[in-house]
Amino acid sequence: MSRRGTILLVEDNPDDIELTLMAFARSRVTNEIIVVKDGQEAVDYMFGLGSHAGRDPARMPEVVLLDLNLPKIDGLDVLRRIRADARTRRVPVVVLSSSREHQDIVRSYDFGANSFVQKPVDFSQFVEWARQLGSYWLVLNEPPPPSVRNV
Repeated sequence: MSRRGTILLVEDNPDDIELTLMAFARSRVTNEIIVVKDGQEAVDYMFGLGSHAGRDPARMPEVVLLDLNLPKIDGLDVLRRIRADARTRRVPVVVLSSSREHQDIVRSYDFGANSFVQKPVDFSQFVEWARQLGSYWLVLNEPPPPSVRNV
């Protein structure tokens, strides 16, 4: 049984968004998935700013799935901003990238990523990836208690 929190998907590629949503549906991940399409919108969502000004910033996603190559603000800068703020620094962030570049992996971990995953190339791999991600981050992983989660 998964926790009922949201998943924040930060992705600008419409094909990858569609594949990810279909893979989660096929793997029976029923959590609400919020999709934002650029780095600025991701920052706005996390901190309740801009078009997300009405969102309660105390309610953080269970996990953030973060692409690196984003318009407006790149993924590493989004990650840096998330980790720099006490309200968001403990939110799990999984970097999703088509890159296998050593520098991208190292920098992602240096900036505080909890995990780095190369995007699967075909749909069956996407479904298995979504199943495993949902199982780990939404069932097995024990998040910090609410009393310290956003402190």
